[in-house]
Amino acid sequence: MALAEEQPEKHCWVCFATERDDHSAEWVSPCRCKGCTKWIHQSCLQRWLDEKQKGNSGGAVSCPQCGTEYTITFPKTGPLVYFLQQIDRALSRASPFAAVGVVVGTVYWSAVTYGAVTVMQVVGHKKGLDVMQRADPLFLLMGLPTIPVALVLGKMIRWEDYIVRLWQRYSFKRKLPPGTGHYLPRVPADGPGAGDHLSVSRTLCGALIFPSIASLVGRLLFRRTPSNLQRTVLGGIAFVLIKGVLKVYFKQQQYIIQANRHILNYPERERDGPAEGGDDDTEDSGNE
Repeated sequence: MALAEEQPEKHCWVCFATERDDHSAEWVSPCRCKGCTKWIHQSCLQRWLDEKQKGNSGGAVSCPQCGTEYTITFPKTGPLVYFLQQIDRALSRASPFAAVGVVVGTVYWSAVTYGAVTVMQVVGHKKGLDVMQRADPLFLLMGLPTIPVALVLGKMIRWEDYIVRLWQRYSFKRKLPPGTGHYLPRVPADGPGAGDHLSVSRTLCGALIFPSIASLVGRLLFRRTPSNLQRTVLGGIAFVLIKGVLKVYFKQQQYIIQANRHILNYPERERDGPAEGGDDDTEDSGNE
């Protein structure tokens, strides 16, 4: 009896089989667990490791009960297999950096292309090609990508917000209704959830499409201007001013709406109605 207590029957904590169910099964005790979770079939543990590692044979796996890391040994391989393993590991480590390089290179050449198209759009197709052919290639490779960057940075300058704040600070506070002097609403943001991905995408698209809009506005408003460059610059300035005035007016109206909002009292009838109805029902049931 004492010997039986010292060596209890083995139970696999994966398939719940005992050593009496399969006498030929190979058992292993890979961690510090004791009792019913000490033993496990070698095949069950192999299958469980495959599910945890998900094809990554080099990843460490620990016991889910005691946290002991399993010690796993592999058979010796030949020189060719070892060489291929080293190449695979090197490629796995270098692939993230290569992916980043591809993305950066794609963005860079996209910026170069966009800058070249913008130059031809602003100064004219033939003149733009002539200017870029005469320019130093190194200057073009460094200067053209800065065009979309400058447009995006310029788009991020919210000069309309400063004008709205100044307007509110010096003139609009006197026109606020009584009771709003202790709290003033914020300046409305551009679109829903300013600062999130919607605002970022809106800023990026607005900045990149600005040269086309400036060229179009210049052709519509400044047809008599002979130079395409001057016409595009004047069109851009006119578009920024017109858009800024409309934006300031719109934000000011939103601010007025926010400043004049009012929170109503909770309706007493709706709050007291169910209680009164409950009293009537109680009285009726009492009379019956």
